[in-house]
Amino acid sequence: MTVGYARPVHDLTGASSRPVPRAAREPRRNGDGAGTSVITRPKTQTKKPSMYRVLLLNDDYTPMEFVVAVLRKYFNKTADEASNIMLHVHHHGVGECGVFTYEVAETKVTQVMDFARKNQHPLQCIMEKK
Repeated sequence: MTVGYARPVHDLTGASSRPVPRAAREPRRNGDGAGTSVITRPKTQTKKPSMYRVLLLNDDYTPMEFVVAVLRKYFNKTADEASNIMLHVHHHGVGECGVFTYEVAETKVTQVMDFARKNQHPLQCIMEKK
């Protein structure tokens, strides 16, 4: 018995007897790239952040002029807008200063509360999810 190298067995046509990959056996259909594939990455979906309303609450001790000053200083309201919001707070007990993302709303509430305490006013400012 002679030891030799394994050689592929050929049929009469001269082709190798090794298995033929499926992609090579099947005809191409309508230009699809046989043997090629496209890997797609899922698109990252971003969602809008939750918004929060910043509200001023009415009290019987904070002067109206102070409330107008707060609205102008921390919420960039014009004199007319600030007066309208202040009157709304005065008549209805609560008024909306603006709508912001969580971090901005939290900062505004803290600023207003600190400013009111420094000026010895009991003004209350809160935030609520819209």
